[in-house]
Amino acid sequence: MKKFYITTAIDYVNNLPHIGTAYEKIGADVLARSKRMQGFKVHFLMGNDEHSVNVEKAARQAGLEPKIYCDQMRQKFEAIWKKLEISYDDFIQTSEERHKKGVERLFQTLFDNGDIYKKPYEGWYCESCEAYFTEKDLVDGLCPNHKSKPKWLHEENYFFKLSKYQDKLYKHIKKNSEFILPTMRRNEILRLIEGGLQDISVSRASVKWGIPVPFDKTHAVYVWFDALINYITAIGYGEEKSKIKNQKSKFKKWWPADLHVIGKDITRFHCVIWPAMLMAAKIPLPKSVFGHGFVYLRGEKMSKTLGNVVTPMDVVDAYGADALRYYLLRTSSFGQDSDFTWDDFIRRYNGDLANGLGNLVSRTLGMIEQYQKGVISPVKGKTNPLAKKMKGLKKKVGGFLEMKSGDIAFHEALAAIWEGITQTDRYINENKPWKITETQTRKEILYNVAESIRTIANLLKPFLPSTAEKILEQFGSNIQKGPNLFPRIEEPKEKLMEQSKKPSEQGSREGEAPTALPAEGATRAPTIDITDFAKVDMRVAQVISAEKIEGADKLLKLQIDLGNEKRQIVAGIAQHYPPEELVGRKIVVVINLKPVKIRGVESNGMLLAASDANVISILTPTKDVAVGSKIK
Repeated sequence: MKKFYITTAIDYVNNLPHIGTAYEKIGADVLARSKRMQGFKVHFLMGNDEHSVNVEKAARQAGLEPKIYCDQMRQKFEAIWKKLEISYDDFIQTSEERHKKGVERLFQTLFDNGDIYKKPYEGWYCESCEAYFTEKDLVDGLCPNHKSKPKWLHEENYFFKLSKYQDKLYKHIKKNSEFILPTMRRNEILRLIEGGLQDISVSRASVKWGIPVPFDKTHAVYVWFDALINYITAIGYGEEKSKIKNQKSKFKKWWPADLHVIGKDITRFHCVIWPAMLMAAKIPLPKSVFGHGFVYLRGEKMSKTLGNVVTPMDVVDAYGADALRYYLLRTSSFGQDSDFTWDDFIRRYNGDLANGLGNLVSRTLGMIEQYQKGVISPVKGKTNPLAKKMKGLKKKVGGFLEMKSGDIAFHEALAAIWEGITQTDRYINENKPWKITETQTRKEILYNVAESIRTIANLLKPFLPSTAEKILEQFGSNIQKGPNLFPRIEEPKEKLMEQSKKPSEQGSREGEAPTALPAEGATRAPTIDITDFAKVDMRVAQVISAEKIEGADKLLKLQIDLGNEKRQIVAGIAQHYPPEELVGRKIVVVINLKPVKIRGVESNGMLLAASDANVISILTPTKDVAVGSKIK
């Protein structure tokens, strides 16, 4: 069986993840899920980086021993990854014994090979980065990542002969175009190597919370050197080999890694230092390292130090994991930077998820329930005109995840899936099953739509796993209606308080059916100002079902879809519109009227129409505007 070993960067535990951290894990998760669906045996590794001065400080401030603090933080991290539905197979802590053994083995091996030596060292050190910087690396004398003043440190350390592997590493990168992705990161690393590599410090003196250098307990292994080794210690490096005859060790089974997924700010460690360490230990190099872009908040990198963090739970607890997964992956290619804003998140949520995918599913389920009693099956001898499009869509989506262009185009894959949603919606609108009286033809149309939705759901599995499963459950052998997949968000958070005024107190009297505005030439109502008009909340709705009210010649009872909810309204249009002609049609409804009862039937809203002495004409959007859109 084909194997795929994928890793993400391990995370510092002095702070909980922000959305930028989640972006990396979600992207890796999509790749892991996609490979599993292709039949690969996947090993997906994540973990926490715990041997840090900052972690020790945080633990002491909390009144805890560092190990206890790290174990507690692991539980918090894993709770977040569980909510985001990250399907990792293993989670490693650098404080684990299996990691310690592997680090000691590799450090000892490099020392025995003559690649580690001891000498005095001094330089600028950023405690937040746990890294040394040269003068040219600093920006106005500050750490380029945290905008803080680094400390000047002077101590005797152990050094790794990075410069020894400069030429060998350069040749490997030039020869293997997919070793560093995207291409821009590869070019950055090549330029860095061309400028010359210097030997690096790989130990710190007098550090207690860390892995001791195996032959010198007065030094701890430098946190970055320690952390990088997790990719091999998690799969058995440093542990005893399998005693079962002819069985490969876990390490040999999975290594080399197929893909390291990391942030673009740590490519120097993963694309220069890490491969040089492996070369020195005579261990094969990973096949590919992908440096993804940052998620900015209004143009600035998210950082606890800078105080501009949006956490995954800020979004997930309110709108669900799949909403965040979709937004982060849809905005740009994985290798490029993107920007998070609440307004843009809500725009995409409402437009793509609520009005696009959610409305298609809800609309189709409603029609199958109404016309087919919840049962669908193929019509013999008929071909599905949507099937060819869906087949081409599968190939297209798979291609965007293959990194053939030097990038991972999650955004293009999702755009292609949403084109499939648009095509399916168009098929419904063109064939108008609510107007067709021939049972077999309508059955065929609805079956074709259901099959298309099943294909879309399967394509969405790596991206929106929970949503995909809900759709597939609803479109099983028997149709099962459920709540809206994505209830519409009415306004961005910043605007909710501005629009929290009490709704209009006006409404219809008992027994009267709200139908239309006064006819042209009728007595006009008193003038109002814009604030009065703003109280009326009018929305685009779609009719799910329509039926006459017994004993009322003029009244129809309509079930409507507003995107984030279903409602029932009563309208006095029965003499002008047959019920079957209304199903699937988009209408305009006032939604903030008090509910009233008309002939004993509750009406929760008012349909808008124009009328004269002879005709009532429903107000309908002239363009295919999304369900739930506000009339302004």
